[in-house]
Amino acid sequence: MNEHELVVELGAADGAGSVVLKKKAIEAPEVLNEAYDYPKPSSFSRGLRLDINGVTILLISGTASVDERGASVHIGDFPAQVRRTYKNITALLAVEGATWKDVVRTSCYLRDIERDYEEFNRIRTQFFKDQGLELLPASTGIQAILCRPELLVEMEAMAIFPSHRKG
Repeated sequence: MNEHELVVELGAADGAGSVVLKKKAIEAPEVLNEAYDYPKPSSFSRGLRLDINGVTILLISGTASVDERGASVHIGDFPAQVRRTYKNITALLAVEGATWKDVVRTSCYLRDIERDYEEFNRIRTQFFKDQGLELLPASTGIQAILCRPELLVEMEAMAIFPSHRKG
């Protein structure tokens, strides 16, 4: 696991205002492969963990219905693709000690928002109920051409929690 440490100066010329920022890649190879492992490698991390002054921020990259070998799964089955996407994001959160209760923002990309949004919202609502969420994440739904023609949904997530948790 690659971990980098940066020192960020916050306005103090003498360094008194410096903050240590640690960042590392988030990986969950048991459910989702790394983009470098694709037959045509892609240049992004599945997610980044940032630790800043006792606060951890997880930035989960666009995630879809892809398995541990990098293959698209559940071709043509929108509900199954949504559930697999949630499974992949859940695993990425879990390896850093987070849950959906820590998620503060999602961006949801649908290939055909007019056709699929109502079903997506139904599945998302049930998923969030199953997670016991009282406070829902801020979210945006966007129609987009996704990276593979067979993918119907892709999601990003941002989580924030105290850094003293495992990770």
